[in-house]
Amino acid sequence: MQVSNVNDVKIYNLSCGKSLPEWLSDRKKRALQKKDVDVRRRIELIQDFEMPTVSTNIKVSRDGQYIMATGTYKPRVRCYDTYQLSLKFERCLDADVVKFDVLSEDYSKIVFLQCDRYVELHSQHGRYYRLRIPKFGRDFSYHYPSCDLYFVGASSEVYRLNLEQGRYLNSLQTDASQINVCDINPAHHLFAAGTAEGKVECWDPRNRSRVGILDCALSSVTEDTEIESLPSVSALKFSGPLHMAVGTSTGQVLIYDLRSNRPMIVKDHQYGLPIKSIQFHSPLELVISADSRIIKMWNKNNGKIFTSIEPEADVNDVCIYPNSGMLFTANEAPKMNVYYIPALGPAPKWCSFLDNLTEELEENPESTVYDDYKFVTRKELDDLGLSHLVGSPLLRAYMHGFFMDIRLYHKVKTMVNPFAYEEYKREKIRQKIEETRAQRVQIKKLPMVNKELALKLYEEEEEEQIRQKKKQKKMPNILTDDRFKVMFENPDFQVDDQSEEYRLLNPLVSKINEKRKKKLKAMETLQANQEEEEEEPEGKASDAESSESSDDDKGWVEEVRKQRKLLRQEEKDRRQERVKEDRQTTLKPQFYEIKAGEEFRSFQDAAKKQKLMKKTLEDRLKVEEKLGTLDVADTAVGSKQLTFTLKKSEQQKKRQEAEKQHQEERKKLRRSAGHLRSKPAKGRPFY
Repeated sequence: MQVSNVNDVKIYNLSCGKSLPEWLSDRKKRALQKKDVDVRRRIELIQDFEMPTVSTNIKVSRDGQYIMATGTYKPRVRCYDTYQLSLKFERCLDADVVKFDVLSEDYSKIVFLQCDRYVELHSQHGRYYRLRIPKFGRDFSYHYPSCDLYFVGASSEVYRLNLEQGRYLNSLQTDASQINVCDINPAHHLFAAGTAEGKVECWDPRNRSRVGILDCALSSVTEDTEIESLPSVSALKFSGPLHMAVGTSTGQVLIYDLRSNRPMIVKDHQYGLPIKSIQFHSPLELVISADSRIIKMWNKNNGKIFTSIEPEADVNDVCIYPNSGMLFTANEAPKMNVYYIPALGPAPKWCSFLDNLTEELEENPESTVYDDYKFVTRKELDDLGLSHLVGSPLLRAYMHGFFMDIRLYHKVKTMVNPFAYEEYKREKIRQKIEETRAQRVQIKKLPMVNKELALKLYEEEEEEQIRQKKKQKKMPNILTDDRFKVMFENPDFQVDDQSEEYRLLNPLVSKINEKRKKKLKAMETLQANQEEEEEEPEGKASDAESSESSDDDKGWVEEVRKQRKLLRQEEKDRRQERVKEDRQTTLKPQFYEIKAGEEFRSFQDAAKKQKLMKKTLEDRLKVEEKLGTLDVADTAVGSKQLTFTLKKSEQQKKRQEAEKQHQEERKKLRRSAGHLRSKPAKGRPFY
């Protein structure tokens, strides 16, 4: 629940908080309520009081038991039972609903005007009948004495449908090209129609004759309003027998007395958006008017603002629960908002616990946690001497600093700087004196930070002024630009001319910097004399100009050489320091563990193996193909066939070589033995 206080009127947003999806099981919902504090503390006044995407219209039945709402997507209507605080039924429709109305005391008779020219009549069980009107409809009203439905839309005619006879009657012919809204006075049943030309035509249903025309477009134009186009009537509502409120497409609300053709009050929403809904609150004599951005409540007699509500999403419709301070809105968002304003009236009887809840909140107001704490950065902690408290319960780390108790902060502040008030008083006096000197003719006062840069910019500005006289063009100045103001106020932005980056980027400016330093000293002395004597300076200091010499063009080469020698010497010193550090460090042996089953040969093989593993599969295949361990062949069906040959270890290679040698020796022995057998013996013939 979110509480806001606008114009000393408390507004409780009962729809604020996290919403759980419908597809979650009851067990998961209970688990989320135990874990999440926001889910546990939310107030779900009516269960599933929302639409899938957008809600367009919302109304309360006359008996106050049912709340009807239409929305999309898909187009549907939902009915909520306030006695059960839950959804009673849901019906999907064929087209989006433009306007609907509840004709009975409960939900048994409902009329829907759809965007495709169809009109649907629903009963308790569902759709009862469906018919079509000649033109696209925008609004309709029900005349209870004659059971007639009056439809208005993109036509000059007002179509009448009699529900008792079940047929169309003769239509009312108006002077308008199109009609946007209509309404019937509940007291004397006067029918009023708001046209696109900004007029309101009033008709008597008894004899079907026009009784009057009000030109609201002309009356809505006042001295303060700026109108780009012709205002048309976008909202219409009767209050009692004599008063009528008219809302225009340019954001004005006009209150009329039917006995006069001039409005009593013209209230402007100041947003220029069409008025979408107008409601009356009789007990406090308030008008509740709403456009898509804001809901305003104001007195209908004098126009004094009572309070206002600005929802997060655009508003489509507003409905007040009768005789209470509860307000429902249909928005361009899934959730339909529920607001409770105790100043308008009590809570409805079906949620009377809201009165007790709001009374307890008013009796025990909760102060914001950050009101009693002060945010300090690390630098401020060091200045206060409280850096030793980091990590203790007295400091709570948050982003780039800490939260600490405001009482402790003030106490330490007074102890560290007891003369803070005197300094503040002295600074105020100095500011007042500076304001009195503002009209005097003064020399250019340099800032406290980056004086040399400011002096350089002043010189460039003088050169630009000479050029502008010739070109007549104005160039932006950094010194007068608020975006670069901090660069000359905050010491963190001070340019360090001794840094290596500055010397490398600006090797030629040292001679010019010397001139500027002399000029700065001269200007500082002039400022000191001015503060002491409090007199206007006459002329310009000549010391800055006397330092210029004719040999400036010759000296910059020597300055560049000096800078280069200095940089080389610094680099040489750094190298010597690194060599000393390397000599002092002692190398320790490193041991590596070899996996089981692997043979260690050298570190190069391991490095080659790591490099090979980092390569892609394509590169590895190419390497294997070169070594002969991979064979790629094309098959008959067009696919590829890969044949891998496993690598052999050194032991396997030695074993294979020994086996080959052994086999060759055996072959030689066999050959020699066979040769001996084949030779004939001496003295014996050979056959």
